[in-house]
Amino acid sequence: MHIILSPLSGAPIYEQIERQIVSAITCGELLQGSALPSIRLMAKELGVGIITVKRAYDDLCADGWCYSLQGKGVFVSGAGADVRQKFLREIKERVEELVRYAASGGVGRGKLLKMIGDEGGDSDERR
Repeated sequence: MHIILSPLSGAPIYEQIERQIVSAITCGELLQGSALPSIRLMAKELGVGIITVKRAYDDLCADGWCYSLQGKGVFVSGAGADVRQKFLREIKERVEELVRYAASGGVGRGKLLKMIGDEGGDSDERR
């Protein structure tokens, strides 16, 4: 598992770690039952504090992506399908919220899709 941290992203380091682990789970890179690196090893490899990694792992466990066995480590949850469905529902809710927000500013779905595709789309066209 390869995690890349960016101090310029604006997101806290623990959230960056969480997002990348969730991404590895959802794309199948990390399978059910796979062990995550130990907190100490992950902290050392990333050059961050142990508390930062512990926060990320604790959040992953609280959200159902992983589970912890005291003295053994943190593992990818067996409830992967349920967690993936929850993840997809959350994405859908966020997209719907974005569509409503864009519409409130006069930005139609076509323009919004173009902006997403262009990762910014600076034209003022309305579709």
